[in-house]
Amino acid sequence: MTRTPSLSHPFLLGFDDIERALDRVAKGASEGYPPYNIERLPRTEEEPDRLRITLAVAGFAREQLEITLEENQLTIRGRQGDDKNRQFLHRGIAARQFQRSFLLADGMHVLGADLSNGLLAIDLARPEPERLVRRIDIVSRE
Repeated sequence: MTRTPSLSHPFLLGFDDIERALDRVAKGASEGYPPYNIERLPRTEEEPDRLRITLAVAGFAREQLEITLEENQLTIRGRQGDDKNRQFLHRGIAARQFQRSFLLADGMHVLGADLSNGLLAIDLARPEPERLVRRIDIVSRE
């Protein structure tokens, strides 16, 4: 799939990273396993805006899951191995592996992860950015 550049307008300067991020997101959008939710958590006095990513990872133990953050890319991997000691008469539940990636905005922090009842919850915080107004002096070169 070829995508035409949408951020190539002359008024949009320095958005090359966003263009690449959109391409990465478009490539990963076809993944369907494992299913996941993204929810906004209520804001409190002590905590900034928070998000929670919840993945359905039934059948995976904590040791079979790995969460990494490289630059702004959060990656969750699950690896299940085949148990050679078991003999199945019918196998409808596949031992499978997965990799699911999420591209985080600048400034997002991973607060932690929790595995409970087959659901892996990853909490993220989005601190309020500082509003910075800077006056630019104009010099005359005559």
